[in-house]
Amino acid sequence: MKALVYQGPGKKALEERPTPVITTATDAIVKMIRTTICGTDLHILKGDVPTCLPGQILGHEGVGIVDSVGQSVTTIKVGDYVLIPCITADGKCEYCKKGMYSHCVNGGWILGHQIDGTQAEYVRVPYADTSLYKIPRDVDYDAIVMLSDILPTGFECGVLNGKIQPGNTVAIVGAGPIGLAALLTAQFYSPAEMIVIDTNDHRLEIAKRLGATSVINNENTKAIERVMEITNGRGVDTVMEAVGVPATFILCQEIVAAGGTIANIGVHGVKVDLHLERLWSHNITITTRLVDTITTPMLLKTVITQKINPNLLISHHFKLDQILEAYATFSNAAASKAIKIIIEV
Repeated sequence: MKALVYQGPGKKALEERPTPVITTATDAIVKMIRTTICGTDLHILKGDVPTCLPGQILGHEGVGIVDSVGQSVTTIKVGDYVLIPCITADGKCEYCKKGMYSHCVNGGWILGHQIDGTQAEYVRVPYADTSLYKIPRDVDYDAIVMLSDILPTGFECGVLNGKIQPGNTVAIVGAGPIGLAALLTAQFYSPAEMIVIDTNDHRLEIAKRLGATSVINNENTKAIERVMEITNGRGVDTVMEAVGVPATFILCQEIVAAGGTIANIGVHGVKVDLHLERLWSHNITITTRLVDTITTPMLLKTVITQKINPNLLISHHFKLDQILEAYATFSNAAASKAIKIIIEV
């Protein structure tokens, strides 16, 4: 089969690999229909994820058809159409029983990280009964792929952790795929104001189409002053950090209202300053989280019934044979205007 293989920092190739086989009784082999590229894949290629070793097939998102199952798999059948989430859960460990699938002692984020992933013609998924979600055969597969990672990440790490309530004022710092997914799902809770801050006008235009009430280009606008103008000097009830750099987390601290919440979504690779000398008396909450995909069944219903439309997040389509071009497009998003890329297998 064809597969996109990590060959070490800065190196990748589309290679021929053996088709995976059942190795434990809880496995399923899935024939891929759609997959995509995540910002985390780019982190791996930069060498930022040393736990991912050269030779690994990348990818942790996708939709496919079950090709075979292990003898202990009971709820997933051959021929089922399934969503493959970015998180694998055994469903039995202490963390899984708490709904913290991301910290599963036998799973978590392992696809495309510690075991071969989804950017291939076939993938082996451990703990199939608790790590795959059945989908109808006639759904929009492109839209469903957005449920593998970015929609539950934006919703769980941003919206739920951000404690958004009807009538709240919300700011999202970063209009990349995750920030836009948070914007889309925040509307479940009817906030009064949704402010999106970025330095890319194209992404801010998309944010407007997705429901932002105000957008701020922080490259040519003083974002703090503009947020204070919009909120009459109060700041926002919830601010989501969806970039992962020190400057944006500091910005979040400057615009959160007293009693508000900073919900961190971004992946931070270097230390970030926390200004407790100013915030110690402000009754704020700071939350962190790795996506657990525990809300995937609910989000799946909203997409199938067209309550939300994640197709609005998709900017490009490629075939698996074109995956190197797809990576080039995704990694140069400022020029290519890429948001999420669909790869048809």
